[in-house]
Amino acid sequence: MSTTEIYLIAMLIIFAAPYAVWRFGRTDHYAPLVVVQILAGIALGPGVLGAALPDYYAFVFNPAVIQSLNGVAWWAVMLFVWIAGIELDLVRAWQHRHESALTAALALGMPLALGSAVGAAMLGWAGWIGPQGRPWQFVLGIGMSCAVTALPILILLMEKLAILRQPIGQRILRYASLDDIAIWGVLALILMDWTRVGRQAGFLAAFALAAWGVRRLMVALPESDRWYVGLVWLAACALGADWCGLHFMVGAFLAGAVLDAQWFDQTRMDSLRHHVLLVVMPVFFLSTGLRTDWQVGGAAVFAAAAALLAAAVGGKLAGTALAGRLLGWQPGEGRLIGWLLQTKALIMIIFANVLLDKHIITSETFTALLLMAVASTMLTVPVTAPLLARMRDVVLRER
Repeated sequence: MSTTEIYLIAMLIIFAAPYAVWRFGRTDHYAPLVVVQILAGIALGPGVLGAALPDYYAFVFNPAVIQSLNGVAWWAVMLFVWIAGIELDLVRAWQHRHESALTAALALGMPLALGSAVGAAMLGWAGWIGPQGRPWQFVLGIGMSCAVTALPILILLMEKLAILRQPIGQRILRYASLDDIAIWGVLALILMDWTRVGRQAGFLAAFALAAWGVRRLMVALPESDRWYVGLVWLAACALGADWCGLHFMVGAFLAGAVLDAQWFDQTRMDSLRHHVLLVVMPVFFLSTGLRTDWQVGGAAVFAAAAALLAAAVGGKLAGTALAGRLLGWQPGEGRLIGWLLQTKALIMIIFANVLLDKHIITSETFTALLLMAVASTMLTVPVTAPLLARMRDVVLRER
């Protein structure tokens, strides 16, 4: 068979298998389609399909097909991160800066500390830190992976729970937006290459100047043109960031973060996010699954994932509980917000992909982080739905 035909077989599997499991298994309450697609990516990887049917795996996911899939996956994840950057609502966060800053700091700091402790413990065993990773990079990267909130997936889940446009949903978006900035700032610090610091400083200086010009240009353009110019800006920033060693995903986030969401029609932005998830992100999930590895032992990977999940969820709940006590929230309000903010999914997977690309973590660590992200996201709706049913006054109250 030709490479094109094998590529189309892979695409058929990527789209058909998770959809069938999601639709016929009726998993939507605890595992939305995006979670099933991530799990399908793991199942189609070398650790599961490759171990069960090595010849078939080698036939379908041969190097030429993987290279083609990776090209689609790169553009998909750049679009997704760009949208996440645009959706940061920093104006609203500034209007409520005391509450937002305190809550975001505690919601980020507690899981960061606990996750870093787990990362430090993992250094005691071989097989977790990557060949180019320094201990501080590994520990900080693991800690931040536990602290991440997946803003775009959080939006989707809050839409499902019918609270996105309610006061509680807007508050949670403020907290998640501030944490998103910290997450990408820490990633840039981890990736800072002191042998190429001049190149990186040059990129950041050029980016700041170009961002000023792009912002002025966007205001002058009609709304229909802003989408196309935004994509050109995305490609340029991703190229510059990757050229200087920061990684193209950092550039994609920066490209979106300097643009104002109000410049774009919200309905069209929601539609774009939906269609990116529908049309191209499943390819990214598959390419992510192809990077999983179990060579340190399945039990060890699952044990690490469990420890990371405990740090991520426990830290987030502890942080929001403390924020609630300091800010005088109602009983249970901090728990509700904490369970929503602990959602990991795509942003953490993207974060971990960057660490793996830079050889700071190994494939085994990446697999443990991926399992933690999936479990975190699967817990969100089943836990928060009954909490919301008991706390309707909190959902509707302005703060």
